[in-house]
Amino acid sequence: MTRALDPVPGPLDFPDSPLSRAARQPLMLGLFLPLQTGAFSQSTLPRATQWDFEYNRHLTQLAEASGFEFVFGLQQWIGKGGFGGEMNYRENFLDPFISTIALSTVTTNILSISTVHVLYGNWHPMHLARFAATADHIAGGRYGLNIVTGYATGEPPMFGMDRIDHDRRYDMADEFTSILSDLWNGRENLTYDGEFYKLTDAYVSPRPKYGRPILVAASGSPAGYDFAGRHVDIVFTASPAGADYDGAIDAMPEHVATIKEAARRHGREVKVIIFPLVICKETDAEAVAYRDEIVAHADTGSLVNYHARHTTGDAQAWPEHVLADRALGGHLQITGGPERVAEALERLHAAGFDGVQLGFYDYEPELAFFNEAVVPLLKARGLRG
Repeated sequence: MTRALDPVPGPLDFPDSPLSRAARQPLMLGLFLPLQTGAFSQSTLPRATQWDFEYNRHLTQLAEASGFEFVFGLQQWIGKGGFGGEMNYRENFLDPFISTIALSTVTTNILSISTVHVLYGNWHPMHLARFAATADHIAGGRYGLNIVTGYATGEPPMFGMDRIDHDRRYDMADEFTSILSDLWNGRENLTYDGEFYKLTDAYVSPRPKYGRPILVAASGSPAGYDFAGRHVDIVFTASPAGADYDGAIDAMPEHVATIKEAARRHGREVKVIIFPLVICKETDAEAVAYRDEIVAHADTGSLVNYHARHTTGDAQAWPEHVLADRALGGHLQITGGPERVAEALERLHAAGFDGVQLGFYDYEPELAFFNEAVVPLLKARGLRG
């Protein structure tokens, strides 16, 4: 056979799948795990956030106990010393593929999603199809892949590659992911002679529990949205209008509608999520003062290096984000007391977002406060069951 005639069903096609159960929440809550030094904030203000597995396991279990639907791991390939500066930002970096599989063994309900650069090195669809199907069984259908193609100039040479043109990468990822689906379908041995990949009598097992693992795409371009519309369950997107919440919120309804329409052109529906960095204290004034202190301790050296990496890449997401945004981090920044934070999340839901992937500066105490002070307000607003 050359390709499966019908697409393999996805987890959202099974009402009893963990993803379908999670998607019943009006606003899904996720946690962007700090698997790397400095997490997502390039500031030297003291905090207890750690990159090690024990810390991330504790955060994941805390999120699960509070009813969060998913945790998410970032992937990035960086040279010695990370992005430098005083903190050697992202010098240590747990692999999210392995870490999120491990986290699924110490949890019961929460989904764990890993980011994978599918085009780097010698990744082959056969490898990832079997690895992810195995992870899917380990997790009981709670495992997902965030498929990315890599935008940075410095990453491909680590794998002996030149960076491939932006839209061409999505052509390759489309073929790669289509083969994954055929292999997960497993109706018979697969023979395929494509532009980028060739397989003869290929087969992998086991069959995933709900058609295939959860698929996610981090997309910020028309080519990325089209790829996501063809293949994935969840689109992880950035703000098209900068990280400042008040300056960005009005652009969100059109942005989300564009992403969902790309999927509908392929006869599909997708969920859309975004990454807010939340600074929440008892009062608005306390939250603003804390935010300002974080920014005042910006790690300038690592900021400059990170900004240079992004500006030499060809990512089309978060075009309006500026260097100073990185001191705090996040695709959006929400600052305030519990009521203000709950209102901001409600407006994101009204703009069309199906979920948020939250980040914090000092993760453990701030996640605990969010669970105590904000989650009840989200329930009162009808955003949480």
